[in-house]
Amino acid sequence: MTAPTMRLRKAARIILVGAPGVGKGTQTERMLARYPQLSSISSGDLLRDNVRQRTPLGIQADSIMRTGGLVPDTMILRLIRNALTTRGWLIPQEGVQPFTVNSVSTSFTSPDEHLTVPPLHSENRSQEFSFSNSPDASFILDGFPRTTSQALQLASLIPINMVIHIHTPTSIILDRICNRWIHPSSGRVYNTTFNAPRVDGKDDVTGEKLIQRDDDKPEVWRARLQGFEENSAPLLRHYEEKGVLWRVQGDSSDEITPKIFEEFGRRFGA
Repeated sequence: MTAPTMRLRKAARIILVGAPGVGKGTQTERMLARYPQLSSISSGDLLRDNVRQRTPLGIQADSIMRTGGLVPDTMILRLIRNALTTRGWLIPQEGVQPFTVNSVSTSFTSPDEHLTVPPLHSENRSQEFSFSNSPDASFILDGFPRTTSQALQLASLIPINMVIHIHTPTSIILDRICNRWIHPSSGRVYNTTFNAPRVDGKDDVTGEKLIQRDDDKPEVWRARLQGFEENSAPLLRHYEEKGVLWRVQGDSSDEITPKIFEEFGRRFGA
């Protein structure tokens, strides 16, 4: 779907929330194309970049992941804070030492999280940081927050001003995902609903047997979708109480995109 590019009149700080398979990545790509002032900030990409560049924070994260541990929220927040301050969208107040992925802090040590970081408290945000409201300081944050606790910690850095909850009925997601079959040696993907092979169960090119991945089976996806609903409910309630939650529903990305463009343009468009 192509559309003319549009300008923003103020900073948009966006989070997309939606079940696996709902098309968040597609909507992000389309929003970035529609509004060139928007940037995507992915917590996963930030983490991988720091591990690859062997920054002190990346070395710590790599050590945790290699032992099977989860990267703590404080570490992800520090990555996000560094990305925002580097771009000039989050500005430390005069006299506040900005912490980067290369800096060392002794103000707070959490032995459980293997990380030394400055404390973050939402009531101190206005004292420690100011943030840009320029349209060029607009972003979609991907991968964080996933819990209410993470949302509160993020608010200690910068306020989110729109949370888009994308909803597609479970039956549609299951039909989209669980009818997916692949040719293992080439990676070719088929879907029996809208992109079926010419011969049932056979690859169009080689005639070899198609397989369904274990994680594409209906029982696996039903469990994933149920888990998402349970885990995301408190986060969605939190943002609804903050007055920034907006819900959109549709059976396909092409149905959902125009609705997002309309509402997003109403809130932030020039």
